[in-house]
Amino acid sequence: MTRSARDAYTEMHANDGTVLLHPDRPAARYRPLRAVHNFQKLMKDKEDTALVFKIFESLPSANFMERVRELALSERGEYLRQSEPSLPEILDDHAALRRTPKGSLAHAYCDFMEAEGLSAAGLVAEFDRVGRPKYPDLVEWFINRSRDTHDLFHVLTGYGRDALGEQCVLLFTHGQSPSQGHLLIGYAGAANIKKMVRGSEAPVFGAVREAHRTGKGAPQLMAQPIRQLLERPLDDVRAALRIPEPKAYRECHRIWQAEGINPYDLLASQPAEPELLAA
Repeated sequence: MTRSARDAYTEMHANDGTVLLHPDRPAARYRPLRAVHNFQKLMKDKEDTALVFKIFESLPSANFMERVRELALSERGEYLRQSEPSLPEILDDHAALRRTPKGSLAHAYCDFMEAEGLSAAGLVAEFDRVGRPKYPDLVEWFINRSRDTHDLFHVLTGYGRDALGEQCVLLFTHGQSPSQGHLLIGYAGAANIKKMVRGSEAPVFGAVREAHRTGKGAPQLMAQPIRQLLERPLDDVRAALRIPEPKAYRECHRIWQAEGINPYDLLASQPAEPELLAA
């Protein structure tokens, strides 16, 4: 970003006076080697979500600020900031979410989060582990909203928290909000899975490519009124957002199960070969 473009963004603000880009926010730095290093660490511990955030920070998107401006300064963005100032508070109030009709997105979300032992606040805590400073600008709001909708992607797309499911969600997210971080983790992660299940007929790359196409074709989830979506039937929300059944992903699971491979613990399903464990 040129200095003049950055200066222009620091002068833009919402109706309530919140600046688009705080002048003290450091300029994003493109650091691919750091991203690759953190990706290698992530492959050894896929539960270390903080590494994912570090990868994204190391591979900033060239059009990121323009996407922030387009949503945050629009009428829709103004409405979302006023009606849903904190998504974690909404998403972690399972008692309120359970009062929606059976079959709603809210019920499916609660089922998923409770089964996995997750919370929206927990994702925020992982994000904060990176230690990045916070600024009172619309960039902060945009980043937070993008983070806070992640687990909703799992529920809406049908992708689980197994290794392949996480890669599919990341590439679905790239279709929604492009960044090289999503591409690196998604496709390199799929290649690593393919290596771990060498010889399997499962269409791993077909699954991640399907997820990528679906993300591109779906309206941007973070730009939707989440509270309203949560009240609607899950199938209706999927139809409205043009999210079809993840056929290739489910085919991978079907084939792996027939081959005696546990999709949720691929390494444990394989012989302890040194080259696989070092992947």
